[in-house]
Amino acid sequence: MIKTQVVKLKVNKTMQKYLDALCDYRRYCWNKGLETWQLMYEDHTLNKQNNPSPNERRVRDELVANKDAWQYALSARCLQLAVKDLANAWKNFFDKAQPDWGIPSFKSKKSPRQGFKTDRAKIVNGKLRLDRPRSISKESWFDLKSYEALKMDEVKVVSIFKEKESYYAALPYEEDMPAKAKTHQKTAVDVNVGHFNYTEGPINVLPAKLQKLYKRIKHYQRMLVRKREVNGKLATKSNNYYAVRAKLQRDYRKVANIQNDLLQKFTAKLIDNYDQIVIEDLAVKEMMMMHVASKGMQRSLFSKFRQILTYKCDWYGKELILADKKYPSTQRCAQCGYVKKGEEKITLQGNKKHGTKHNEYVCYECGYKNDRDENAVLNLLALAK
Repeated sequence: MIKTQVVKLKVNKTMQKYLDALCDYRRYCWNKGLETWQLMYEDHTLNKQNNPSPNERRVRDELVANKDAWQYALSARCLQLAVKDLANAWKNFFDKAQPDWGIPSFKSKKSPRQGFKTDRAKIVNGKLRLDRPRSISKESWFDLKSYEALKMDEVKVVSIFKEKESYYAALPYEEDMPAKAKTHQKTAVDVNVGHFNYTEGPINVLPAKLQKLYKRIKHYQRMLVRKREVNGKLATKSNNYYAVRAKLQRDYRKVANIQNDLLQKFTAKLIDNYDQIVIEDLAVKEMMMMHVASKGMQRSLFSKFRQILTYKCDWYGKELILADKKYPSTQRCAQCGYVKKGEEKITLQGNKKHGTKHNEYVCYECGYKNDRDENAVLNLLALAK
């Protein structure tokens, strides 16, 4: 299996300057390539006979032919890999099944994460060595140490990114993953805002410590907004503004680490104890556009849970079953199979016609009563083989 190790790098001032320049160059190549791609497509739509449709090779050749003098001082692979990723982004745009489906957009220098890719890096004595440009001497070039030992001896494509004034490297490597022992058990997971339900009970994905962090995040966001309203663009240049923004970024990092740890442990438990796992194939982007509990959906990490569970099932030889998007797991009776329709449906406010709460499921055909989420888990479990 191909895994990725993300390590934090120790960077001196010389390498920091070069890495920043490559991050800026990668963003420039992406934006320039996207602009060129769009212009080529417009010309193609106006005159298909004389103007061929854009592709990776045509866009790359156009950017290379129009290079400025300053670009030759930076790695050529940065431009080529940026155009390659842009071509993949356009390819994914025409496949709505992709989890990050969407039209490619221009990159901003204000984005909290900046980075670049290279396929000329090497591992030398446990350190990462990037390809040195010709304009820099060997004495001024340094290998990059990491805060943890690298798990590989050689790499192909390395992603370097800068986040919160720190530099990280994503290094892919191959590892033999032995299959987990068979348990002959099956389970189903029903995802909800704030908690996941499965056959053993609910799992809280928004614990109290996260709620406290979100309150602090909201407080810091309001502080930054007030500073911008009072001082305008000058607010972003003050030391006090930078201090508050650093606290905001710190709390966002804590939230991400807590949620990632929770999802990793929960998915590991599912992989260890069950051979078949059934989950819903949710249209998360469409659900987010409805603005009904959209913030809770985003914080509950529906897509990330599915992503982690998918690759772990591939690693350890477990079976992941996706329920169809139209499968009525919430409205279906787990005992008799009756599906509620029209005024009998359960909504986030419950059912007004029969006066039931949002977490109650009552079947009006057989009289079956159960918790709404537990009933959904039983319906999903029925799809297991």
